[in-house]
Amino acid sequence: MTLLKRSALVAAVVGGLTLALAAPAAAHVTVNPNTATPGGYTKVTFRVPNEKDSADTTKLEVTLPADQPIASVSVKPVPGWTAVAVKSKLATPIKSHDSEITEAVSKITWTADATSAIKPGQFQEFDVSLGPLPDSGQMVFKALQTYSDGEIVRWIDEPSTDGTEPDHPAPVLKIAAPAAAVPAAAPSSSSDNDGPDAFGIAGLVAGLLALILALLAFQRTSRKPASPAASAPVSAEKVPAAKG
Repeated sequence: MTLLKRSALVAAVVGGLTLALAAPAAAHVTVNPNTATPGGYTKVTFRVPNEKDSADTTKLEVTLPADQPIASVSVKPVPGWTAVAVKSKLATPIKSHDSEITEAVSKITWTADATSAIKPGQFQEFDVSLGPLPDSGQMVFKALQTYSDGEIVRWIDEPSTDGTEPDHPAPVLKIAAPAAAVPAAAPSSSSDNDGPDAFGIAGLVAGLLALILALLAFQRTSRKPASPAASAPVSAEKVPAAKG
């Protein structure tokens, strides 16, 4: 087996193992992106894969946390799906743009028509605009995924404290301030630049080329066969002694 074929085989095996290991962790309902800026507005996408081989996903229910009411919630239409946002009365009104909000969206339900359910091996995305977001912490969106065979998968497990992922994790949106930008380093002048300049690099390249050409010429010369005259043995002859 050639080196190229061996490399291709190794790459295929590694890629297959990577997908096999990653599939179980990515096969649940997620929210993307999973981080948002405190106090701002954002668009999140609930991604719903179909985990079953013999049934379609026909409905998704997402519950917004009751202790973190959002004043503005809007849903982007998805062809073939009907979205219904349910509002609930708030125990404590919240203010938004100098107005008092007494009710907020508590649950969103998407239901597929007869031809738009999520087939096995496929996924669907549902976009929601939210804001203003809480000032810190995280938002846990508990989700129910309904299949055409009547099974309901409850993605409601909250994040564990030890960092391990639960069996049916709920989508989690972390509220975190963006990282501060690192200022770019000022360009150094040519007078205090200790690195090699263009002339030094050009000289180094020229020297390397000359060395390579010399080596090639030496190899060609060493491979030339010796001429017959040069290879013939030299016979020893007596030289007459000089007369005094």
